[in-house]
Amino acid sequence: MLDKDFAHDLSRLAVVALMALVLGLTGCKVQTSASGKDDKTDTAPEAVPVEVASVARRAIAASYAGTAALEARGEAQVVAKTSGIALQVLVDVGQHVKAGQTLLRIDRDRATLQAAQASSQVGKLEANYRRAVQLAEQKMVSANDVDQLRFDLANAREQLRMAQLELSYGNVTAPISGVIASRDIKPGNFVQINSPIFTVVDTSRLEATLNVPEREIETIKPGQPVDLAIDALPGRSFAGTVDRVAPVVDAGSGTFRVIVAFDGNDALQPGMFGRIRIRYDQRADARVIPREALLDDGGNPAVFVVRAGKVTRTAVQLGYDDGPWVEVRTGLKDGDQVVVAGKAALRDGSAVNVLTTAPAKPAATTAAPTQDAR
Repeated sequence: MLDKDFAHDLSRLAVVALMALVLGLTGCKVQTSASGKDDKTDTAPEAVPVEVASVARRAIAASYAGTAALEARGEAQVVAKTSGIALQVLVDVGQHVKAGQTLLRIDRDRATLQAAQASSQVGKLEANYRRAVQLAEQKMVSANDVDQLRFDLANAREQLRMAQLELSYGNVTAPISGVIASRDIKPGNFVQINSPIFTVVDTSRLEATLNVPEREIETIKPGQPVDLAIDALPGRSFAGTVDRVAPVVDAGSGTFRVIVAFDGNDALQPGMFGRIRIRYDQRADARVIPREALLDDGGNPAVFVVRAGKVTRTAVQLGYDDGPWVEVRTGLKDGDQVVVAGKAALRDGSAVNVLTTAPAKPAATTAAPTQDAR
């Protein structure tokens, strides 16, 4: 009887253990399913933070940009036309001078004596010639003698002019108006004939020469406005004009020369390197976007447009290119919001979170050149 009861108890324990095992497996399955559901919720895509700008309208210019060094329109090397000791140096570097102003005085004692001798000789021959004419009227002097005296007198007068010219070389004068750029003489130095002693530059008008591709030959014309920016003078811009355009294209380089001119002032100096923009056309009411909104993927021009919390890759046709702005001919309308920051993390249809909207203010006029307008 005991054996039967013991067997019955074992059977009951086995049933309880089996039920516990089933319940445990069922709980694990439920927990695993719940855990899987949570993981799926955690991997949902998040919105990409971006900054946008609104499509707006403003004036925009078509331009050609280049770089060149400024040159003085006039420059002269002042040389001595005679030799001698420098008695007085009347100007120094940086001083403004006028054409004909005396810059240097050279010792002219010898030339003064030679001019005095030539003057005396002329006086003597003039007296002899007058007497010879009177005697010739009385038939006391031959006509040949009178002619000889006349020739001698003319020659003496030329010698006097030569001596006076040599004497005048003692005052070295400025050939042009401008600024003394260099001085290579000091008082007491010996001046060699034809040796350069001063450099005078005319800074009243400065020029720069651009070698422009031949495709622009129909667009660049004399009189067009020019903007100049100098790296050494940040924050300042200078206005000029196209002065001359060479009508011949260089066959080797495929370029033609364009000379632009600027009025001189105390800031601009010859030798400064500048960035130059020639504005050859302008639209007063163009639809524009910031340049930074364009996608840099090497394909056709496109932007990301934000609509209903997502971005759409939109192809655009560009017009004029003006510094930080580009004209959009087709593809966008006024007020559209284009992504200007955060583009790298976006794909067509990505959800976005707009952080800020850059105001589309009309940009102030700047002299910083742009890329070639197309």
